Amino acid sequence: MRATWVVGHGLLGSAVARTVPPDDMLFRVPFRFRWGDSAALNEQFNRAVADFALMAKRADDWAIHWTAGVGTMHSDADALATETAALESLLSQLKAHPVIRRYPGRFTFASSAGAIYAGSRDLLISESSEDAPTTHYAIAKLQQEKILSEYCRHNPNVAVLMARYSTLYGPEQASGKAQGLLTHISRQVVRGLPVRIYVPLDTIRDYLEVDDAARGMLAASESVSLGSAVTKIVASERPTTISEIIALFRKVSWRPPKIITSMTRSSSLYAKRIQFKSWLRPDLRAVYRTSLVVGISAVLDAERMRYAHDG
Repeated sequence: MRATWVVGHGLLGSAVARTVPPDDMLFRVPFRFRWGDSAALNEQFNRAVADFALMAKRADDWAIHWTAGVGTMHSDADALATETAALESLLSQLKAHPVIRRYPGRFTFASSAGAIYAGSRDLLISESSEDAPTTHYAIAKLQQEKILSEYCRHNPNVAVLMARYSTLYGPEQASGKAQGLLTHISRQVVRGLPVRIYVPLDTIRDYLEVDDAARGMLAASESVSLGSAVTKIVASERPTTISEIIALFRKVSWRPPKIITSMTRSSSLYAKRIQFKSWLRPDLRAVYRTSLVVGISAVLDAERMRYAHDG
């Protein structure tokens, strides 16, 4: 039995909470974190860690999955500094609590492979590829990973996994937030509106269904030894062009997408070709079992239901 805390309840956080083993005690914070107020957030983390420690003491084991974050590829350094400070605040509370220090624990951190390797010249990106950030967002993710590595170095009773994700998608993404190409296309298709795409149609990405991503992250976390900090790319390892995505939408939708292509200043932030291959725990590829055609159908269905409900 384990006490488990999922920090963040967005697309990935919700999937991780669904994927946590049923024998785990899932910790739920009884208030909303005030991410924009550092003093208030520090106090909230203090209260939450104290409550979580009581659960960890009953379980003799704990895990924290950090999926929080408000930053995007377009965020500036100041906005991302707030996100980094929040992570540091939580880690300082964990380091200071005697119960958390006493029992073995696992900390998984959701990072971004697409951002961190955006400037890579490697045709196939793996954990041995050099980091190649091109945005403040990627630099912030690397800084946060470094902070976690230091935390692990000084806390040998903790195992840390930095999960660098490819492009995640899922039905929950189709809930109003302007996020993700597959969600954007679905939203426009359902409304009969044109789809604007700001990168070349031969741009290659790796799309990973979010429940598959959660399963992969949790399984990889279990393989990390206490006292170790490990980086793993979590990706479907199935490269797909935007042209192929559009073709799949034409296959599963009764209303084919109307595509308008144009370039903007921000288009240069995105690498044209990103292909991933993880050498850490290659056996975990079996958990990435949702095909793109099935995943796109689910995102479309979710958007249709939301549109029917909201009008």
